[in-house]
Amino acid sequence: MAIVDALLPEFDHEMGVTRRVLERVPEDKFAWKPHPKSMSLVELSTHVATIPSWGVPTLNQPELDLGGQNLNTPASSRADLLARFDKNVADTRTALVDKTDAEMMVVWSLKNNGQKLFTMPRLAVWRGFVVNHLIHHRAQLGVYLRLNDVPVPAMYGPTADEAPNF
Repeated sequence: MAIVDALLPEFDHEMGVTRRVLERVPEDKFAWKPHPKSMSLVELSTHVATIPSWGVPTLNQPELDLGGQNLNTPASSRADLLARFDKNVADTRTALVDKTDAEMMVVWSLKNNGQKLFTMPRLAVWRGFVVNHLIHHRAQLGVYLRLNDVPVPAMYGPTADEAPNF
């Protein structure tokens, strides 16, 4: 089995779960923060919606330099948030579909203003920098929802609010 054939079902599942979480983000609570050092609800949800876009440069370029980029301009509404997420997911899925095993093992680097932050095989970057990073922040978003009495959707099993929907 090709690496991409193992990654696509996982990607599709995680993106479906993530969309269900983003659908619950209440616009009237966009400014809410659980702590002064925390991101606001809109900042965190926008970050979650943006992370899938990182798959395109991860899959199509040998490196990415984040220097000076603002990748997290807050969404203006839930509809904007979901539209961004859907586009990012579609673009990244398209980039993933035809990747060969050899392409997934190419060494890839993340830089900030020319300084290397890390270098590892593209597959490891895909898992850690794109998918696992998304799952981490999606979990934070689930806590934000809970603290605002918004029902948390099932992800890997039932939540206190609902049974699984998969």
